[in-house]
Amino acid sequence: MNFLAGQTLAFDKPYGITSFALVGKVRWLLTRRMGGRKIKVGHAGTLDPLATGVMIICTGRATKQIEQLQAGVKEYVATLQLGATTPSYDLEHPVDANYPTDHITRPMIEETLQTFIGEIMQVPPAFSACKVEGKRAYDLARRGEEVALKAKPLRIDEIELLDFNADTWQISIRVVCSKGTYIRALARDIGHALGSGAHLTALRRTRVGNYRAEECLTLEQFEQWLSEIEVETEPDSPTTPTNNQ
Repeated sequence: MNFLAGQTLAFDKPYGITSFALVGKVRWLLTRRMGGRKIKVGHAGTLDPLATGVMIICTGRATKQIEQLQAGVKEYVATLQLGATTPSYDLEHPVDANYPTDHITRPMIEETLQTFIGEIMQVPPAFSACKVEGKRAYDLARRGEEVALKAKPLRIDEIELLDFNADTWQISIRVVCSKGTYIRALARDIGHALGSGAHLTALRRTRVGNYRAEECLTLEQFEQWLSEIEVETEPDSPTTPTNNQ
């Protein structure tokens, strides 16, 4: 296997670590397996620390494909808590406001979700990697500074209600969307459209382009597989680059 010539790997990012940390771990494992040989490693599409699922990592010359891979359609399964909001729109921060929910019904939810299908404008979360005058929005937000982000165009291809629990006021949805969609911001907007509030309690990316979660490697599986295969240490060896899922 020639990781310097270029490989595309699909990982199932675990809960609680950053995308950057996953890339760093993969780079470290590859460098160790290649006897200290340095290698370029990058990822196609960031996942929040509290999200799990498909994250594509490219090595060597395959990093030139990152922009193309990032453009692939994404699919997510998300759990939303209705009736409450947080500053980050997920569980990274505690609840900062509560809202009424008694008026919400399943038909109302299903009808509301359909209004988000198609081309929409979305304001990214303040706690995001978007840049404001050269600085990351989340750095400004964590310092308590006001963050004003502009709405960006995106596309929602499908949105489906998977479950509604009227006792806990939680809903689960499946979303198929374009690059640049913040599911946390979608949760915020759904809550607002329902005349209430909402935030994410769980998020899993189940697909990026043709890469699906059930075909992805865990870090443990990757480390075991890496120890069993033959690895080339020169970029121009005869090994043909392949895509691995």
